Amino acid sequence: MKQESAETIALQALAFLIGDDDLRDVFMGATGASAEDMRIRAGDPEFLISVLDFLMMDDAWVVRFCDANGFDYTTPQTARQSLPGGAQVHWT
Repeated sequence: MKQESAETIALQALAFLIGDDDLRDVFMGATGASAEDMRIRAGDPEFLISVLDFLMMDDAWVVRFCDANGFDYTTPQTARQSLPGGAQVHWT
């Protein structure tokens, strides 16, 4: 996946989180991000990685996001890996 496509998917994930009051509040509590942070950092690949990481913490969230956007359930992980610095480190 190209970086531009990955950023678009991550922005869609951010919009998904923002659009769900409960999920948005959990994200903000877990990350310490404010509403202003989400606006300011929406174009920051590191922030977008954190959005995808948060989304992938719960399979039900991934399913809801992917179903709402017509994505395969592996799309968030593929997008994460395609963002700068998004490759997962394997320590074993």
